[in-house]
Amino acid sequence: MSQQTHQTPPEWGNISGESSHPEVIVIISADMEWQVVREILPGAEIQPTPYGEWFALRVGAPTSGLDVNFLHGGWGKIAAAASAEFAIQRWHPDLLVNIGTCGGFDGHVQKGEIILAERTVVYDIIEQMGDFDAHIQHYATELDLAWLGAELPSPARRGMLASADRDLFYDEIPNLIAKYGAIAGDWESGAIAWVAARHQVPCLILRGVSDVVGGQGSPAYGDMGYFEIGARQIMENLLTVLPDWLAKFHKKHSKNLR
Repeated sequence: MSQQTHQTPPEWGNISGESSHPEVIVIISADMEWQVVREILPGAEIQPTPYGEWFALRVGAPTSGLDVNFLHGGWGKIAAAASAEFAIQRWHPDLLVNIGTCGGFDGHVQKGEIILAERTVVYDIIEQMGDFDAHIQHYATELDLAWLGAELPSPARRGMLASADRDLFYDEIPNLIAKYGAIAGDWESGAIAWVAARHQVPCLILRGVSDVVGGQGSPAYGDMGYFEIGARQIMENLLTVLPDWLAKFHKKHSKNLR
């Protein structure tokens, strides 16, 4: 599918080189999601890491805004955990953010809805020697979002995201709902949230529902074009509203430092 023309959100501005201490790292996982971000935010100075490209932008006013590094972390739990660890060790951010897509559970969320992850669970662990539930719990993470307060900067649905290194199977969804309270699934958020929690770095995960998985599977299964259209809409939306979320964190974080 050919590239589309996007209007760059006015809040984002290029900066030269690498910020010595970016307040925020935004990790983009999937290749398609990163491609769309590059199209929406053109002109940045692209640099390499062992996991993918990255670039630095500034959001907000030149003197009172935030330095933000965008990193292509890669798809799946291995790349997600490794790139999150890399980002924290290299830049020591005040906030680690992951934005991207997810598959919603039919009857529980709608296509295009934004999910704010309050909890994550990695569900593709199969333990037959010890306590299965204990192993699942080991990689479950509760995100500290107290800084957000009750009023969110833009519409989002609070909930649990379930992660695995595979797409969703509909016959497994009832158990993911009943056992964990999940409402959508992805490949990376569980790993990113877990690494951030180990370092006690605040973590914000916003995932847009690119497709809904029902009894017939997902319209995206076997149709990358369907996923691409959904991913473009989701990423455009997230990059437009993200400055408001970052501003809320910056206001709360700066107040706590006084």
